[in-house]
Amino acid sequence: MARNKLNKGSSGQNRKASDNYLEKFRQKPDVIETDTGLLYRVVEEGDGLSPTMDDKVVVNQRIQLVNGKVIADTYQDGMPDTFSMKEAIPGIQEGLQLAKQGGRYEFVVPPDLAWGKKGVGNKIGPNAVLIFDVRLMDVVFE
Repeated sequence: MARNKLNKGSSGQNRKASDNYLEKFRQKPDVIETDTGLLYRVVEEGDGLSPTMDDKVVVNQRIQLVNGKVIADTYQDGMPDTFSMKEAIPGIQEGLQLAKQGGRYEFVVPPDLAWGKKGVGNKIGPNAVLIFDVRLMDVVFE
């Protein structure tokens, strides 16, 4: 049990690393910050429709922690993810509604728009920032 806690990092250590990462990312050119604290940049502009909370999306995505550890990578797996917008964490719900089909985006999701103080499982510790490299491949209207 103690070993898992070491792997995930303490809540305080994660908060410090998360805050540092967010501050550095904010300084990059063309980074936009929303009112909720979501940080993003457009890697490649899309020209299709944007999803709403009632839609499903098909995305390729790479999800990383601030230490560079990759949690999931559909680009590498070759199998895009399909999910309902309502199933996504709040930061991705917000980000994808700003995205256009066909586009590629980098979303930096602060802990309060992701898994917060609890984290999830043994992959995402408490107060973790998540970095998403997302290509919105399709919007499926429900």
